[in-house]
Amino acid sequence: MDLIGGPFAVIESDPGVFTSLTRKLGIKNISLVELYDIEPWATDHLGVIHGLVFCFLWKKDIHRPAEFENPEQVWFANQISDDACASHAILNVLLNCPCLDLGQDLQDFKDETKDMSPVMKGLAVTNCKFIRDAHNSLARKSDIRGALNTIASTTLDAQKAQAKAKAQQQSLKNKKVSADSSKKPPAKAKAKTKTADSADTSSEEEAYHFIGYVPALGKVWELDGLKPGPLEVGELASENSTSDWMNVVRPALRMKMAKYGGGGADAANIRFSLLALVDGTYEKANDEWEYWRRDRRVLERKLDETNDGWRSRARMRLANPSLIQVDPELLVVAEHAFTLPGAPERMFLQRGAERLARDAEILTAPPDTLLSQWENAVRQAVRTKVAVEDELHKAGTEWNDHIKRTHDYEPFIEEYVKSLHKDGLLDIFLNDGKPAKSNEGETLDRPKAKKKPRVEVFDIEEEQEQEGMEEDSGDDDWKPTSRRK
Repeated sequence: MDLIGGPFAVIESDPGVFTSLTRKLGIKNISLVELYDIEPWATDHLGVIHGLVFCFLWKKDIHRPAEFENPEQVWFANQISDDACASHAILNVLLNCPCLDLGQDLQDFKDETKDMSPVMKGLAVTNCKFIRDAHNSLARKSDIRGALNTIASTTLDAQKAQAKAKAQQQSLKNKKVSADSSKKPPAKAKAKTKTADSADTSSEEEAYHFIGYVPALGKVWELDGLKPGPLEVGELASENSTSDWMNVVRPALRMKMAKYGGGGADAANIRFSLLALVDGTYEKANDEWEYWRRDRRVLERKLDETNDGWRSRARMRLANPSLIQVDPELLVVAEHAFTLPGAPERMFLQRGAERLARDAEILTAPPDTLLSQWENAVRQAVRTKVAVEDELHKAGTEWNDHIKRTHDYEPFIEEYVKSLHKDGLLDIFLNDGKPAKSNEGETLDRPKAKKKPRVEVFDIEEEQEQEGMEEDSGDDDWKPTSRRK
């Protein structure tokens, strides 16, 4: 723990940013993807959804304290630090998913805080250095400086308010001592009260907030770090199965979306985003590609044992198709479908048992079915290779965006402004192109560009005619000039 702590900067509600955050926290084989709808057609193709992160334009929400529960087995932390809601939402969801590999650091953090209250867990998150560093590594430099400035301003304002309250208390005390006890005290004026609407509009600032949804202990929970505890959304059919939890959370999400934008007359002004925590998209695509890669390897080994020379006869198929029933074009495709230049070497993670069962099936398969199975393996490898390449391209794009987002442009801007000021161009830009003024207030005249003399076409023709007449009227002793053409 870091007892001194520090600020959390604002980070973007972007699936690439949140996926990078999970990687920096040490969580393996997890990705966040953006959902554009919550209906089954938009979520079923994603496979297992471990949780949801909902980002919305925050408004004051009123709930009775009795609606919140604090079950000991649900990990929930209150948000103590401003702008840390993204990390709080991620942690509140991930630390309630027992099937995920959290990594050593985060697992130790979970074990250390499991018996703490939500407030103490929130304080532990705020003071955890590796969580704060992972969070701030994805923020813009300007946002980090803004967070530091906010802390300084808040501290100074608190000191001023404390000094002002102390001065007012001393002033009232002095007035009370000096007041005449026989004089009737004046009636107290009634203070003007603000309505709830006026109070909200006067102090309301646009701020986005993140909350999480996760199935745990046979129920679906809404985990909002600004609330006292977890809010129960609904019950699952079975405590040991979470396969139908999306059907339970959909009504609650529809109400949230209608409340915070995107429903009714305000449907065009969507002020929220929804991210789903799914199995790692790159790992999933690479596992499937590796599965068919090994399938092809086992099939070719079996074909070499039972049908020696099948590759060479396949190339003769165009001349005599009756020789063998395998597509010769797939032999050419197979040379490229099972290689990924630049991709990291890794073994499949989730399909080990399935792969062993498939190997046993190939060893006992009839010889006349091996060729068709080999063709299917090549076609599937081509399909899955495209998915892996798409994930590698997406990762490269997200990395470039990360570099652009976290690069500090302020030194360049400072030098650029200094150069403009040094060359006398800064005042012109600031005054919308008007003439600059000196320190004494005198207008500085800009040097005017010299105009080139205008030459008419007929003047050039007359000069050429005169030169020709002078050459014809010369003497007989003509000599070449030194002028070069």
